[in-house]
Amino acid sequence: MRTSLLAVALLLGLPSLGCATARNSYGAAETDLGLERVVLYRNGVGYFERSGEVDGDVLRIKVRRDQVNDLLKSLTVIDRKSGQAVSVSMPLDPQSWANAALSTLGPGRGSLAQVLDGLRGTEVVLRTSVGRIRGRVVMVERTENEPDPSARIAPPSSEELPTVDHKVTLVDGDDLYVVRLSKVSGFTLLDGDVALQLNRRLDASAGEGMFQQIEVEIRLAGAKSHDLTVSYVVEAPMWKPTYRVVLPKEGEGQALLQGWAVVDNTSGEDWANVGMSLTSGEPIAFEYDLHTPRNVSRADLTESGVRRRATVAVGETTYDYEASEAEEEGYAYSFDEAAPEPEPEMDLAPAGAASARATARRKAPKKSGAVVGGLMDDEDSNFRGGGAPSAPPPPPAVDYDALRRSTQAKARASSVAGMTRFDLTERVSVPNGSSTMVAILNREVDAEETFLFKPGGAGMGYDMNPYRVVRFKNSSPFVLEPGPLSIYAGGSFVGEGLTDTVGTGTSATVPFAVEPSILVTSSAKYKGDEMRLIRIVRGVLEVEQFSRTETTWNVRGPRQDKSWKVLVRHSQAGSDYELLERPTDTEDLPGAYLVPVVVPKGKTESEVTLVEQTPSRTTMSIWDGRAVKLMEQLLVSGEVTPQMRKKLQPIVDRRTAIGRIDTEIDGLKRQQVELDQRARQTRENLEAIKKDPAASSLRKKLSARLDEFTKDGDAIGRKIVELQSQRLEKKIELEDLLQDLDLRAPTSAKPNAEQ
Repeated sequence: MRTSLLAVALLLGLPSLGCATARNSYGAAETDLGLERVVLYRNGVGYFERSGEVDGDVLRIKVRRDQVNDLLKSLTVIDRKSGQAVSVSMPLDPQSWANAALSTLGPGRGSLAQVLDGLRGTEVVLRTSVGRIRGRVVMVERTENEPDPSARIAPPSSEELPTVDHKVTLVDGDDLYVVRLSKVSGFTLLDGDVALQLNRRLDASAGEGMFQQIEVEIRLAGAKSHDLTVSYVVEAPMWKPTYRVVLPKEGEGQALLQGWAVVDNTSGEDWANVGMSLTSGEPIAFEYDLHTPRNVSRADLTESGVRRRATVAVGETTYDYEASEAEEEGYAYSFDEAAPEPEPEMDLAPAGAASARATARRKAPKKSGAVVGGLMDDEDSNFRGGGAPSAPPPPPAVDYDALRRSTQAKARASSVAGMTRFDLTERVSVPNGSSTMVAILNREVDAEETFLFKPGGAGMGYDMNPYRVVRFKNSSPFVLEPGPLSIYAGGSFVGEGLTDTVGTGTSATVPFAVEPSILVTSSAKYKGDEMRLIRIVRGVLEVEQFSRTETTWNVRGPRQDKSWKVLVRHSQAGSDYELLERPTDTEDLPGAYLVPVVVPKGKTESEVTLVEQTPSRTTMSIWDGRAVKLMEQLLVSGEVTPQMRKKLQPIVDRRTAIGRIDTEIDGLKRQQVELDQRARQTRENLEAIKKDPAASSLRKKLSARLDEFTKDGDAIGRKIVELQSQRLEKKIELEDLLQDLDLRAPTSAKPNAEQ
């Protein structure tokens, strides 16, 4: 049988249109046991439990090839009649594994080089641009910028060479051929069995391969009838959470937090009336091939045995004929709590800045102002809300109580190995190839509607405007997974946001709209380094040095009849910076602070100044020019005790006196240098005119000046010697005071924030 494979590479590179149908025709697993329970995770796997009666000693489970490794990793069989599962077996097709490279080629993957390399030892006919070549495939090698040795003309220049190619080596009897794969237009298989096997294993052309089922046999011991529970883990789509927050009328207080899970069934079978659980958290899952036989390369020691040779030894003769002696491991929590019945007249305030209501607000008669969503709505306000209508509007049909009653969460949550598992209290049915939503959360939480400003503002065109946000506290003992969050207020939808993971007892801040009527600005300045004396040990000062930045946040908005606030997300100046003073209710974020800026009642503006500084320790000698200033700052700080002052004051006095002497000596030495320069210049002038008979008068004048310079220089020299003697006396006194000194500054003595 000759089978042409001219289009093999194309078939491997393009997914088949019929492949989806073939995939849907095979379930992840098929058996006579009924599906009882499904647990879905957010890491791409699902846990399945089946149970039922089995007659005989063999349980058969058909599982897709792409799922068999997950099943083998996790398969558990329990005989509730005390039998035992003694072995698990599955077929291995020798011809299939002999061509393993072919059976693993999937849609959109593979190449002609891979196909030929998987056919090593198979006889083929290659059709090339230089003719037909017949032989058995030896190997396929990758090449880069390598000339073609089979070319009959001069090899092309390096610029004309293909970047990547392959060399196919064939053997025909005693002849070995090497041909470039770029010259191969197709090939013919001369082995009909291999051709048939290839056609059966090509995923893209037959819809089989990885989606073909493998039968796993579980042999049972004991009685003829077995009551079994079988569990396993296979790949499954992650479940997806979505949430809703219904705000109270006042904008803060008890809000309604609701949650749902979206479940997808792509398993290939219907989930009919099964128990379902949904697990959050980040369990680790991975793929591991347990089905494919793998051989381990071993050292070949054949030659080491063949090459063993005894060394020829020459015998020796002893002349002593005398013989010698022979010396010898639940916590359960219900999310289906009944919320207290709201008052009949309780409505929800409208949310969001509604520009469509601006005209109505201007036409409405003046009012003293009504509180809307936590802020006063008056004629000067650009916040949400509008003027009073001529007639009271009808109550909204979608109100707090209606939404609460419409979502009855039928789930119980428990903590399992640090993860949250939602167990649905009622059985569900999810047909294959469909999705469903199940309610998992319906409870009241503490929440508020406020504003949040992030550096950069609320987006393009809103650089100085904050977000309108909802803040709620997860008062449940379990973690809420990331997902979309819809905000309802005033009987309607007002915006949506996206939550991150919300841990138990933590607060979530979710932006859902932009507030253009509020402006937030900032100014920052660097105040340089400041130093504080920590300790003096003999003549060494330990110093704490501070780098400091100041940032002022300013918030401006319409005047209201009650206070309101904007939460400012302030990024830290650096990892080693800390706030010198924390404003009230400041919260810590990763690498940032959440700082409230409160605008008082009747005001339109407020600001907060944040001072950040970073301390670092260093040492310096008492002879350092900065030492005196640091000690003087400590003396005037008011933190030192009388005993400490008594020890420190004489040290400061003597160090100051030495400093004055050093300053005077430096001044005298500069004068001395200047006199020496002028005297040298005068001597040079005298030397130049010493033979000029007409310059006697000038020589006399210059000589007198040189004598004057010499006298002044001698006087300065004597003064320097005198000052150095005084300095030595002060230094000895200072060293005596420092000899046993170990003085620590009070820990409360901090640098002045206003300096």
